[in-house]
Amino acid sequence: MSAYFAPAFFSYLLGKCLRRKNPVIEVAKLGFAVLGTFAIVLCPYLYSTEAFFEVLTRLAPFERGIYEDYVANFWCTTSILIKWKRLFTTSLLKLISLAATVSTCLPSTIQLIWIARKSTFLYGPIYEDMERPIVFLWLIQNALLSMFPLLTQDKLVVPYIALYGLFILLYNVPGRRQHQRESHTSFSTLKIFLLLCFLLHVVYLTVTPPRKYPFLFEAVIMLLCFSQFVLIFLYTNSKQWTLLKLSAVSTDVKKHL
Repeated sequence: MSAYFAPAFFSYLLGKCLRRKNPVIEVAKLGFAVLGTFAIVLCPYLYSTEAFFEVLTRLAPFERGIYEDYVANFWCTTSILIKWKRLFTTSLLKLISLAATVSTCLPSTIQLIWIARKSTFLYGPIYEDMERPIVFLWLIQNALLSMFPLLTQDKLVVPYIALYGLFILLYNVPGRRQHQRESHTSFSTLKIFLLLCFLLHVVYLTVTPPRKYPFLFEAVIMLLCFSQFVLIFLYTNSKQWTLLKLSAVSTDVKKHL
């Protein structure tokens, strides 16, 4: 899953290289560093072509399908209405998935290449002094809830609860600096969402679903988490492009001074 961070890091570094005195040389050095790192990591598996492709297959196990169980991604959520596996072959779904992933990452990666600054790379509310990290908390809560059914199947409920509790304790640690600007409405809404998450945990562990819909609770959790992921995606992308506009305005102001 960490591979999804790669476009952000690469776009930022590429944008930095393109603004150096010798961009071609800098890009070549970046490419050499990336390929060299891959070679070192994959070195134990380069003794045969079969072993190398086995690693790639493990990274993207499409043979099992484009999704597995009730995960809170686009394909699994929309499969309630659109039966992707019946409409398309696995090989075609690979291409569709690749195109969808690239198209959703493209706006933010282009923005990072365009203006490769720390303010745009680490733009999130986690790093902003003026706001409390509400989006960070929102994202973590969704990520934890979305994994809960899978972790329950693997009998990892106790470690899940322990890590969940540890996160809440660390987030609300006494003495943590309180930010001046707080959105009371936003945090009230988030508290309601957290209460809903707690109720879903209790219901999932204690209530037996109807025989007609044995995966009802998994589907509810999936739909809730996916909808929240979409909102976070839209917010963070709009926030990133807003910072681009603010950066352009500040540059114009400096030119006129």
